[in-house]
This record gives sequence, C-alpha cells and structure tokens, in this order.
Amino acid sequence: MVAVIKEHAFPPEQFVKPSANPLVRCEGLVKWYGSVQALTGVDFHAEPGEIVGLVGDNGAGKSTLIKILSGADTPTSGKIYFAGKEVSIRSPKVAMALGIETIYQYTAMVPAMSIARNMFIGREPLTGFKLGGIGIMDQKSMVDHATKSLTNIDLTQRSPNTTVEELSGGQRQAVAIARAMYFKSQLLILDEPTNHLSVKETNKVLDYVAELKDQGIGSIFISHNLHHIFPIADRIVAMARGAKIADIRKSDTTIEALTDLIV
Repeated sequence: MVAVIKEHAFPPEQFVKPSANPLVRCEGLVKWYGSVQALTGVDFHAEPGEIVGLVGDNGAGKSTLIKILSGADTPTSGKIYFAGKEVSIRSPKVAMALGIETIYQYTAMVPAMSIARNMFIGREPLTGFKLGGIGIMDQKSMVDHATKSLTNIDLTQRSPNTTVEELSGGQRQAVAIARAMYFKSQLLILDEPTNHLSVKETNKVLDYVAELKDQGIGSIFISHNLHHIFPIADRIVAMARGAKIADIRKSDTTIEALTDLIV
C-alpha cells in the first residue's frame, strides 16, 4: 500500500534535518496493523529544548507514531535513537526509564487519589521499612515533593492532599506536567492537551510547555488546533496517510499554509 500524498506537500529535500545530536530520532518507521499500513517509513526527530508541533487529520499516523515513542506499541520495522543510542521502547515503563513522559488528552490519573499519590503512582518512594515483607510508601516524602512541584508550576491554591477529581481539566494537565518535571523527563509528549479546556486554562497549559522549553526539555505537541500549536512551536511536522508531508520551521510557514496542507 502506497500513501497518497497531496500535490502541495513539501518535497522531502526541504524537510528540516536533525542536528548532530538530536534528543530523539526515528528512521524509516513502518507500522502494519494486519493489511493496513499506519506508517509508511517515517523519519522524525526532536531536539533538546525544542517544541515540535505534530499535526494532521484523523488517520494521518500521528497517534501511531506517538504510541511507538511512548512504548504503547512497537514498529513493524525502523529504528529509534534516544540521546544518541539506538533503543527498543517495548513498554511505557521503558519509555519512562529513558526519560520520555506522555500526557494524554484524558490524563491517566486516579480521580479518588490525591495529587501527591497521582504524582508518584507507580514510582512511589518507600520509607525503608517493611510490613509483612512489603515496602511502606513514604507519604510525607510524596506530600513534601508534591508541594514543591505545585509551587514550581504556580498551582499553590491546591493542597497536595486534594483529590484529582476536585481539579479542573487544566489543573490535571498541570499536575501531569509537574510530574514530568519532577522526574526530570527529557522528552514530553502532549497528546491534545488543550482539548476541551477553557481559553484561560489553554493559555496556562501553553505557558507550562514554554517553561519546559526553558529547562531544556523537548516537547512533542499533538493537536488538531493549529492556533494552539503555532504560538509556541519551533517547528511543525505534518502527516497524512501515514507519511510525513511537511517538516518546517514555524518561521518559514503560516497557519493558513499549514491548514491548506492538512485539510
């Protein structure tokens, strides 16, 4: 199956090339689901401290690419390099160990648990004591570190003991970003993070992403809304039918040109 690419797609020779030391680099990623080819040999990269906007219509291949980078799926063929080394991202746990954190539109949190518990879920610090051979979680450490993390993202109006179900959509995204910052993630993948948020909360999330850039954290920002991506992205990658059809610096294009490309 060969992808049908629009005539006005950017020619590959005009795509932005990776630096000598990109944070992540994918070469020729192919993904088949039965007889359906979701990725047709995609090259992709992100630099340290760079915000890459990933755009495209439904079925473009964005979600498949992100699943592969986050360890939720594996490619049929192709190579992935992270921090200069070839890696096999076989699971989300492997991705997190590498320093790749993914924040989905509906952030994976336990509503009935506190902010502190959600920040450390699956990575809880232990006291060093055991009960029946089982390690005891260090609740104080989680609360203390969560308090500092909330201060770092200016979410001081919420106690770390507040349950997540009490938070707004934007505040939940903020907690997820704070978690990524605490665990010193090198690459943050944000999948439609501003969908269904108010204008005020959307702007706040965009501010958080900009702060990550200032800390040298690379970000991949996936969205259908170019007006959310364009103000903060350094570079835009557009996909269609499983192929990359544009890889261009924001300064070299416009929202109108990108809209015409992907619609």
